[in-house]
Amino acid sequence: MLLVFVIILLAVFFFVWGKVRSDIVALSVVVLLIVTGILTPAEGLSGFSNPVVIMIVSLFIVGGGIFQTGLAKMISTRILKLAGKSELKLFVLVMLVTGGIGALISNTGTVALMLPIIMSMASEAKTDVRRYLMPMAFASSLGIFTLISTPPNLIINNMLASGGFKELPFFSFLPIGAITLTIGTLLLWPLSKLLVTGKDKDKSAAKKSKSLNQLASEYQLADNLYRATIGSTSPLLHKPLQELNIPGTYNVSILEIRRVQSRKRFHKTVDMSLAGPSTTLKENDLLYVLGNFDDVIAFTRDNDLTMLDTHKTEMGKNPVSVSQAGGMEFKETGIAEVVLMSGSSLINKRVKESNFRQLYHVNILGLRRKDGYILQDVKDEKMQSGDLLLVQGRWSDIEKLTQETSEWVVAGQPMENALKVPRNHKAPTAAAIMILMVLSMVFNLVPTVVSAMVAALLMIILGCFRNAEAAYKTINWESTFLFAGMFSLGIAMEKSGASTLIADGIVGGLSSYGPLAVMAGIYVATSILTFFISNTATAVLFAPIALQAALAIDVSPYPFLFSVAIAASMCFASPFSTPPNALVISAGRYKFGDYVKVGLPLQIVIGAVMIVVLPLLFPF
Repeated sequence: MLLVFVIILLAVFFFVWGKVRSDIVALSVVVLLIVTGILTPAEGLSGFSNPVVIMIVSLFIVGGGIFQTGLAKMISTRILKLAGKSELKLFVLVMLVTGGIGALISNTGTVALMLPIIMSMASEAKTDVRRYLMPMAFASSLGIFTLISTPPNLIINNMLASGGFKELPFFSFLPIGAITLTIGTLLLWPLSKLLVTGKDKDKSAAKKSKSLNQLASEYQLADNLYRATIGSTSPLLHKPLQELNIPGTYNVSILEIRRVQSRKRFHKTVDMSLAGPSTTLKENDLLYVLGNFDDVIAFTRDNDLTMLDTHKTEMGKNPVSVSQAGGMEFKETGIAEVVLMSGSSLINKRVKESNFRQLYHVNILGLRRKDGYILQDVKDEKMQSGDLLLVQGRWSDIEKLTQETSEWVVAGQPMENALKVPRNHKAPTAAAIMILMVLSMVFNLVPTVVSAMVAALLMIILGCFRNAEAAYKTINWESTFLFAGMFSLGIAMEKSGASTLIADGIVGGLSSYGPLAVMAGIYVATSILTFFISNTATAVLFAPIALQAALAIDVSPYPFLFSVAIAASMCFASPFSTPPNALVISAGRYKFGDYVKVGLPLQIVIGAVMIVVLPLLFPF
């Protein structure tokens, strides 16, 4: 038992420290439990064959199919259009739509889907996006209407089944979700004003619309963008850009190449696909060069280039009516911000190693990290989770970036482009599969894990993904291994008597006050631990404790286990307790204190209400 508590403390320490991935911590727990002889190898690895793990993996694939076909984005965008320009109506719709989608797919995936839409809709409503992003992340957890809304729901259902009790119906969380989402909507509307007051409120007028010109201004494109023409003796002539290695030699980037098409000096932007590594330069080409002034001067001096005025466009006497910023034209090409997700394969890679230009035909112009901008030596910068990358390329290529939902979220597109939802012909197929899966779970036609597996297979077989590899990419393996690994710790707590000891401690200290006090103690303890470690890990640890506490005082375990699931899911005072909370930090430029002043009151109120309501819904 002492070894189990030591391993728990070590796990909590590394979870809070945050320097080691949570799945690696969980796998280390498995190894320690087996090596110390607390568990047998079969017991330690049993989490990987647990039905809940298989179900979570299957649901990731189902959710990925809904994303890939554009079904969820299409539905969300159409519903959000109903808000018009009313801030209150927009806020209520954001909460309801996010909570509704989060009831059927993972809350992490829900936030990844909603983030670019919310940013676009906030721009249309001419309001500060900071007021909507954090509540949207909270709404994805508040909408616990179904058994599959969050992993803690599945965990307590599995605990009930393993204890010989009746499993929960698919919509058993519906009344709880209705209460939590209603409370969240009512409280967050006034609380969210705290996110745009003071310094942020003063700046809100300038940040109402995330326009192309604003993006260009934020990343100082106008200050770092220069034009130069190629002379007849330039050593750059007739050589591919890849061979010239201009970024590596001069620390500058060629963003656009324009060629004179007539004697009237009308310049047309070359297709960005031609301005890639294999592009060759010709005499009189007009280059748009991004970089530090001294570096650009060195580049032009060494290569027989003539510098031109940096703030005029080459549109002749009759300018074409297109958006412009910093001398760049946004007709066929544009710029956008991309938010890196925590599971992206680009994390800790240098920008030059990302191969964005070769793979996606877009350039990375700069980075935004928290409140700072990285505009010099961008190619050598290591990318981090939550970084915002400013990319430039054809609108069609930027749109393709939205398909890589497991890697990043395109967040900075203009409104008219963010709302262009691809209507894939497989969207009706994905909708039919999702509806059949939900109906199967509702009417208990087959076990829930089988329903999820069948739906995942149908998503792949019926072409909702390009191939099976694309389906596997939608699985969040970090979350999967975290749960499977922490499941073994729950077994160890039961086997060693640790969970019995904790349950006895709570029961012994509170049983004289009745089952309500015991349940409240479990709720508060779960809520406090979730402040430091993930909600999945907390639910795995406290589910057996709640079950044993209920059995010890001879009452129904249902309200006790529901209190664990709700307390684990309703942690809003920390940005690190749930992936949705962490995903909006950079996009909303939030600080830790923002979560405390907005999330903590919400967490306390919901906790107080649930302690009163749960025994009414699920009597002792």
